[in-house]
Formats: sequence, structure tokens, C-alpha cells
Amino acid sequence: MKRFLFACAFVVLGTVTPATVRADVKLPAVIGSHMVLQRDRPLPIWGWAEPGEAVSVTFEDQKVSAKADDKGRWKVTLNPVKADGKAHTMTIAGKNNIVLEDILIGEVWLGSGQSNMEWSINASQAAKVHRAEASKPNIRLMQIPRVQSGAPAADVKASWEVCSPKTIGRFSAVLYHFGDHLQKELNVPVGLINASWGGSPIEPWIVEGKKSGGMYNGMIAPLQPFTVKGFTWYQGESNVGSGMKYRDNMDRLIKGWRGAWGAELPFYFVQIAPWSGYGPGKLPPLWEAQVASLKIPGTGMTVMTDLVDNIRDIHPGNKQPVGHRLALWALAKDYGKKDLVYSGPLYKGIKIDGGKARIQFAHVGGGLQARDGKALSEFEIAGKDGKFVAAEATIDGATVVVHSAAVAQPTQVRFGWRNTPNPNLMNKEGLPASPFRSQNWQGGTAE
Repeated sequence: MKRFLFACAFVVLGTVTPATVRADVKLPAVIGSHMVLQRDRPLPIWGWAEPGEAVSVTFEDQKVSAKADDKGRWKVTLNPVKADGKAHTMTIAGKNNIVLEDILIGEVWLGSGQSNMEWSINASQAAKVHRAEASKPNIRLMQIPRVQSGAPAADVKASWEVCSPKTIGRFSAVLYHFGDHLQKELNVPVGLINASWGGSPIEPWIVEGKKSGGMYNGMIAPLQPFTVKGFTWYQGESNVGSGMKYRDNMDRLIKGWRGAWGAELPFYFVQIAPWSGYGPGKLPPLWEAQVASLKIPGTGMTVMTDLVDNIRDIHPGNKQPVGHRLALWALAKDYGKKDLVYSGPLYKGIKIDGGKARIQFAHVGGGLQARDGKALSEFEIAGKDGKFVAAEATIDGATVVVHSAAVAQPTQVRFGWRNTPNPNLMNKEGLPASPFRSQNWQGGTAE
């Protein structure tokens, strides 16, 4: 994996504004033809004009007006609108007129992270099949270019595109499969904005008060206050080794983005995959930090330990189930699919009974099973001396009973607790269990 150094100096000198003459009304890139507007939420529309210039926005039966301030910025807010399956136009009028066409109303999600979120359809498994099936006019795509800035930028060079075999190839595979699954289940248009940077650590994406990282400034800030439903996040490889500090940074990241949008928006993320290239024992503490992030309200995590074909490749190629699993969280938590099983088993507690340990799980769904029908793998057990040995593990209802003849008085259990595990425990809905250790476990369950 390539390593990068990113400028994270957080001194904000002022918002970076478009270096253009504002004789004409101008819009940010995120507001344009082919966009999707978030249904059932107020819709800020903004841009630039001559200071004091009157600007009106007409959308269907709504017409709202504002005057540009002394810096030339104006903003209006449209009332919430319903998804209706129709293409709409929007007219912005000042000294000049702008007409936006082919606007849909539906669901809008922002995806971000490092290379596994950036990883394109073209570079993923079954790319030819996915491209051939990508004539989906109810999915719209926006790719934010890699840009860092020392202060929050006002705009980006990007545009909305209609999903097609021509446009999908270079787009995020995880985000596309997430949006595709939502669109099929909800039967409304879906807009997807991808703002990712391969090799990036979490820190440049954080905004906290008046301090903000270069990637946040250049790629996230220009999208505000465009209304989105929520966020998806796939990052962490470049922070392996930071342990529970990563959980603290996740808290800062999520609070900062929610604060910037002024709403407690859902935030769903991917647990990074096993990989042989990390230093010995470095990956499991990062997993623990990710599971601990589930204690942050409105979050969810998908596990992908079962999707790794090549343990020496940090970029697992099968992105479709990753996107689908992220979509399960959104469908269950945000779209009323209350009976949907949306997570694999997550460690909940341990009970010691004689020479055996009984592990309790959240999210067992229709029951626990071994993915391959074989004995459960990757369980280890230890006594007071803390020396772990391989253990036998059997499913007993919604629990797993763990024991070893070598440990007469167990005190703790761990599961998949190495850089390259291949565990087979999952629920009957096919969602894998997350690695854990019972001793001083800090993870959440997001129940």
C-alpha cells in the first residue's frame, strides 16, 4: 500500500471563493443539471452574483428570492418536495438566467474515505457485467476531484452525470452498489457524491470548530449546505497502528460533518479487510476502534472478513456485497425496513461456566451458522495467565460455547484476533461476525 503525507495544518484564514467576475449569477458545481434533490427536506440553493443583486429561484410551484450580500453570496431555501418520478427544471434569474434541466427528486448520499472507497467499477470484480447493466437513469453520479485547501473552498470542478455504461466505470464501486441497492428497494432516484482519496488517513477529513483538514476543505466543504440524506465511509488502512485513537478521530469526524450540515445525519462505515502487509498485531486494535465507533449514535458498520480472496491484496475486488451491506443499514435505520437483518453478529458479553465460556452476540438474525458448514474457526481461549490457545467452539442457540482441554479455568476469549483471519461464523442471513476480544472490550453493537 502506498503511503502519503498530507498537510493537516488546520489554520483557517477564510473561505476560498471562486476567482471569477460575478457580473453574472453563478452556481456551485453541486447544483446543476441532472442532479438529485433530497426528498422531504428543506433544500438550500445558493450561489454568487454582484453584491446587492436580486436573485430568484423557481422550481415547480415555488419561487423564492434573495439579494446577494456584500461578498456576492446569496442563498434561498426551497420547501421540501416529494419524489414523483419526474424530471424537473429549475430557473435561477438575476441579471442573467440559468436553467437547470433533468432534475430528479429522491435520496442523496455522500461517500468518502481512501482507496477502497475510491476503487472504481473498472478495477473491481465483474466490471464488464456491471458496466453492461449500468443504464440506470434514476441513479446520478458526482465525482469530486482530489483537492486539498488551506481553507474551506467554495466550489469544486465537478458535475452531475446520469449513470450509464459510459459514466459508471471510473466511479466508486462500493458507493455505486450501495446506491443501486437503495434505488431498487426504494424505487426512487438516488444521487451519489464520491469524495475519496486513496492512501489518505482520517485526519485531513476532520473539521472541528474553526480547525479543518485539507481534504475536508477542498472536497467536503464545497458541498455544503447541499441537502444529503447521510454519509458512507470506507477508510482506516492508513491509520492502522493508532488503536483506540482512531475511535476518537471517528467521533471528531462524525461530529464535525454533522455539525457542518446542521443535522444528526446517519453515518455508515466499512470495517477494513484483513491484510498480510500490516505489522504483527496491528490490525485487530483498529477493528476494536471501529466497533467502538458504533457507540456513536446513528452509526453502522459492515464487516467483510468473508470477502477476501487474496490476503496479500489490500483492495478486495468484490465490492458489490460491501455496498449492499452498507445499504442494509440505511434501509433498516432510515427507510423503515424494521424487520431487515442489517448486521452480522457483534460481541455482546461473556459468561464463564466451569471450564467453558459462553459468548453472547447481538444481531444473530435467524440464527448462527458456520459459513462453510465446518467447525467454527478462529476462536481462542485463555485463563488468568493470558496465554491464548486454539479453542473448540460450538453454536448453542444465539450463543457460542468455547472451551479447550488446555485451559481448565478460562477468563477470556478472542475471535479472529490477528491480521489475516478467515473466520466462518455468521448469521443465517449471510452476514459475518466481527472479530473481538472479550477482555476490556470497548466495542458497541448499534442495537
